[in-house]
Amino acid sequence: MSPSLDAVVEGEARIEMLAEGFVWSEGPVWVQDGGYLVFSDVPANVMYRWSESEGATVFLKPSGYDGPPTEAFREPGSNGLALDASGALLVCDHGNRAIYRVDLKTHQKTTVVDRYKGKKFNSPNDLAVSRTGSVYFTDPPYGLTGLNDSPVKELAFNGVYLLRPDGSLLVVDDKLTFPNGVALSPDERRLYVAVSDPDGPVIMAYDLGDDGLPVHRQVFFDAMPLLRAGGPGLPDGMCLDTEGRLFATGPGGVLVLTPKGDLIGVIDLGRSVANCAFGEDGHTLFVTADDILARVRLKVSGLVA
Repeated sequence: MSPSLDAVVEGEARIEMLAEGFVWSEGPVWVQDGGYLVFSDVPANVMYRWSESEGATVFLKPSGYDGPPTEAFREPGSNGLALDASGALLVCDHGNRAIYRVDLKTHQKTTVVDRYKGKKFNSPNDLAVSRTGSVYFTDPPYGLTGLNDSPVKELAFNGVYLLRPDGSLLVVDDKLTFPNGVALSPDERRLYVAVSDPDGPVIMAYDLGDDGLPVHRQVFFDAMPLLRAGGPGLPDGMCLDTEGRLFATGPGGVLVLTPKGDLIGVIDLGRSVANCAFGEDGHTLFVTADDILARVRLKVSGLVA
């Protein structure tokens, strides 16, 4: 959509399918220490590991809810993933309605947070970890059968939260309808949050103060024209390159947006796309799209965990 896309990706670049057969692939994160990708299949309640040598193999099953059979959850598994400062994996767990930490070697789980003011979260969806150890995460009702009408939903809102290293939990925004993907800019002075509402598909931007909380909020990108044009999908997961471009999933594929919010191109996978993450040497964009895992090589270098 703009000649400036030529600085991002070669015109002859191929989108390579790495694995298929998932129900809804999500939450990719590259683990540099080991050279592999971890990602979720949320409805199937399985976390996978992908490497060049072994392909996709089961990493954790169940990845989320591990209790007795219940109709309470429409998506019981893990969703968004991120690495913390210690190298452990932080997991958004739909079924247990919590964020937990898992040791990548022993697979031992430890609950990090599961309540706000004594009430269970809806279904934590995605998260971003700052260099100081603060964790931003979203909590829509997508894991619950009935969504906002779920009888087990305890909170009256679908929130965006900040969990500080000291354990304090603060609300960043409680006014979004369906907050979903979340990402920090390279300087960590701006927070991006995708809103996967078909009646208002937007990406929000929050300018952050020294305390990590917003001092200003605005609509960064309105995806409604793309949705009306028939592009599959809604605003969901996202990641950034080192120059601040946002690679945001949305109607039509992975939207490539400048730091000013200009759409310069779309990486089209021919299906709804859930999330994306940089990995390998920083020039590979991994994409979880519906039933597949794919990758594409880029000229730019991304922010790798």
